[in-house]
Amino acid sequence: MFAMSYGAWALGFGISFWQATAMIVIGVVMSFLLVGVVSIAGKRGNAPTMVLTRATFGVEGAKVPAALSWIATLGWEISLTTTAVLAMSSAIEKLGWGSGVMPKIISTIVVVGLVVVAGIFGYDLIMRCQQIITIVTGVITVGFFILGWGHIDFSAINSVPSGSLPAMLGCCFFVMTGFGLGWVNVAADYSRYLPRKSSNGGIVFWTTFGASIANVFLIFYGLLLAVSNADMAENVGNDPIGAIASILPTWYLIPYTIMVVLGLMSGAIMDNYSNGLALLSFGVKLPRTVAAALTAALTVLGVVYVTFFSDTFIGPFQGVLTTLGVPMAVWAGMFVADVIIRKKDYSTTDLYDAKGRYGVWNGKSFAILIVGTVLGWGLVINTAANWLNWQGYLLFLIGGKGGSWAAANLGVIVALIVGLVGALLFQRGDIAKQEADLPASEV
Repeated sequence: MFAMSYGAWALGFGISFWQATAMIVIGVVMSFLLVGVVSIAGKRGNAPTMVLTRATFGVEGAKVPAALSWIATLGWEISLTTTAVLAMSSAIEKLGWGSGVMPKIISTIVVVGLVVVAGIFGYDLIMRCQQIITIVTGVITVGFFILGWGHIDFSAINSVPSGSLPAMLGCCFFVMTGFGLGWVNVAADYSRYLPRKSSNGGIVFWTTFGASIANVFLIFYGLLLAVSNADMAENVGNDPIGAIASILPTWYLIPYTIMVVLGLMSGAIMDNYSNGLALLSFGVKLPRTVAAALTAALTVLGVVYVTFFSDTFIGPFQGVLTTLGVPMAVWAGMFVADVIIRKKDYSTTDLYDAKGRYGVWNGKSFAILIVGTVLGWGLVINTAANWLNWQGYLLFLIGGKGGSWAAANLGVIVALIVGLVGALLFQRGDIAKQEADLPASEV
């Protein structure tokens, strides 16, 4: 259901229904294509993503992207969990079971508790949970589509005027950061369980197709609802799930809430698990369960702030998403280049040895990361988050912060391109040396 909120946010860029549809499809598919490519590395090294990136940054140097990944996954876990809490508390109030802060307190305890338990117990429980969640939410989602169909005004589709190219690109890049780029830094955490003989093409295709198809359909349906109901579209900024629930009859609020909470939990659980792995890859000497518990404690603080003290949800969410999205886009471009260039499997032993073939620090990698981040932050603005007004310092080159390109989020795609091209140009030699005496494939 969170994906459906992007339909309203897409229209917020001032573009037409069909422009938004095109940008949504491109943004979702292209961003998850990156996830598919990065997933290849998982089966090549059978290690988490932030451990594999040591081949690019060095065993010690990889602590920097690991720290960024830890912050990013923590931010996503807080965002998903907060959305689930808001959805549950909204349902409790509409059902007349409580009012004020009490529904939010109860919802926080229930949702965070379930996320923490699954995240701490690890991969096996997560996979079992995901299977159940998929079946239950799939059935209830069909019911939502049926009930929501009567609220769609097809005559309104062509009533929204077309927007500019910068506005279209802004929507596309926002969708990219909200979907595939939000998962690319944890892609190998799950593909690492695949055997090394697995097909690269199969990994890329099924990751891209499987992650894209449902999201494209859900956002498109949310777009139909948003273009038909201006009040709902406006309220999505403060309460993404509760606003969408406003079209439902009261009797369907309970199954709807179950669907929302389980769906959001599926993402939050995976973030909690990967967040713990990122923390461990940073060099923190803790059991994985303790690392996951630490993440959970920080999640509680974040959820409490957004739920009880923040005036809006979309402001902090979009601000953090874009700010972290820039350096992570540079890293993603570099990692994709590494997968493209590298012809042999990783040496798993050397990934954990600073004296091994991957070295301690890779200066060229950090130069690319810094250049891409500086350029990227200079070409994005965060008007919804005042504490990020320092960004956009390079926009004077293309019309300033008030110009038509200001909201295009160009910084994200520029950062991605800098990482990709920079690594393709300057890291071929490093990878060739790393692979010089490696066998074609490790068993």
